[in-house]
Amino acid sequence: MRIGLYGGSFNPAHLGHRHVTLTALRRLGLDRVWWLATPGNPLKDARVLAPLERRCAEAERVADHPRIAVTGFEARIRARYTRQTLRYLARRRPGVHFVWIMGADSLTSFHRWKGFREIAATMPIAIVDRPGFTLTAPASRAARLFARNRVPEAEARTLPLRAPPAWIFLHGPRSTLSSTQIRAEIRGGARRPNGVLQSASEPSTF
Repeated sequence: MRIGLYGGSFNPAHLGHRHVTLTALRRLGLDRVWWLATPGNPLKDARVLAPLERRCAEAERVADHPRIAVTGFEARIRARYTRQTLRYLARRRPGVHFVWIMGADSLTSFHRWKGFREIAATMPIAIVDRPGFTLTAPASRAARLFARNRVPEAEARTLPLRAPPAWIFLHGPRSTLSSTQIRAEIRGGARRPNGVLQSASEPSTF
């Protein structure tokens, strides 16, 4: 099995998350993607975080795909950091080829994650392009540190089988949606039901 792991607050989940997931499923040849709804992100304000059960239920509604599974199991195993979750899964499912999936915006701050070097050494990483980060993410501190481990985009389907550290940057249509934006629109009394997909050649409005 080739399984992608897409972690986040999903506060709330939106079609941008689904777009990233479907891109990874198709380009990497994955069998499944698990959305890992975190009980709390140390780098974000916990005061705006909706209850985990509500976030998971909304994520399942948004995902609406037979190959996407939503789980909040990190709360059960008391994982506070991503490295703990990946360590747990790699140890208990040694026969599965896991890939950690991130949006390009997350790559710019990846060096601030607790144990980011351990994460990179635990499983391959797929970065999916986001508006406003097409150029800055590949030039980020973490990207420079692991520059020699970058996999050519034409070899995307080999990523799940590669020994870490290995990472790839996937270009293509990009969603302009973000959870922060949606929360702001909800507070303002207006919420857009769909995100805009932007081709890689279009100017960023994110």
